[in-house]
Amino acid sequence: MKRIFFYTILIISFLIAVAYSLYSYRQSQIYDQKMLEVIAEETPLSKYHFALIGEEMDHDYWRLVGAGAKKAALENEVFVEYEGPKRSNPEEQLKLLDMAIQAKVDGIIVQALNDNFTPLINKAVKEGIPVITIDTDAPDSLRNAYIGTDNYAAGQLAGEALVKDTGGKATIGIITGGVDNAYNQHQLRVQGFRDAIAKVEGIKIIAIDESNLTRVQAEEKAYKMLTEHRDITAFYGTSSLDGIGIVAAASSLNKQDDLYVISFDALDENIDLLNKGEINAIVAQEPFEMGEKSIELMLNLIEKKSIPLVNHTNAAIIHRNDMDMIVEKKGNAHD
Repeated sequence: MKRIFFYTILIISFLIAVAYSLYSYRQSQIYDQKMLEVIAEETPLSKYHFALIGEEMDHDYWRLVGAGAKKAALENEVFVEYEGPKRSNPEEQLKLLDMAIQAKVDGIIVQALNDNFTPLINKAVKEGIPVITIDTDAPDSLRNAYIGTDNYAAGQLAGEALVKDTGGKATIGIITGGVDNAYNQHQLRVQGFRDAIAKVEGIKIIAIDESNLTRVQAEEKAYKMLTEHRDITAFYGTSSLDGIGIVAAASSLNKQDDLYVISFDALDENIDLLNKGEINAIVAQEPFEMGEKSIELMLNLIEKKSIPLVNHTNAAIIHRNDMDMIVEKKGNAHD
């Protein structure tokens, strides 16, 4: 009787061990399959490896650039390594550019914020890596192409809109992202704006200062202007954060109802301010299209197809009554 009991226990133990082994094997198979799926998603078998180096990863504008690039990469079976500083930092961008060259990627797409980018761009091209500048150009470099807004023309659009919206009468303060070099997008936007208003007698620029691409400095500089120049009736901001800072400064001085504000980029916070009437007009760019077309241009370069040296994406003025168009564009960008 004891022997039967012993064998029964032994058989049950054996069956439990077999069942556990089968379960563990099955779980291992499931885990391995999931890992293969993750690896397939993260490191696809791609024709080419491109590096996209943006200005600021925690910025809605650059998220749209990245989304456009990744859409085109997926459609064309290429791998895009999208990198950039968490906050705007040209020195960190330069390090990432140097790393991309050392990694011998098949192509580099980079925002060239200042003249310091030119030597590294030239180095990449001389080593056989095609380079496309995006959003901010480096025309004195050996870059193969540029894609982005025609920033001078966008500044002209802003000036023409301000003249029309204010009836040709305004005393203006300008908050600009920065003027690092002659080809800096913000300097071009200021110059285009100046030229557009130059012949209008009732319009004058009374002050200009830099925000260094931060909303805090945009607010500080706008506040200073409003307290030092009480006759300011309009503001022009050349970056996506300038309008937000201008509105905050005006609000703290209870002057938001007395100012006309035009700024850049149809991002969510700016659209909200446009809806509230605190921003009067926005110069809308096409960051998603920039990212998408940069990949298509790079592929054409690698495949020895002819491409234009300068490729401009659209810019347009939007007012509150244009909201339907904005919603439709945003929907298409996220499809």
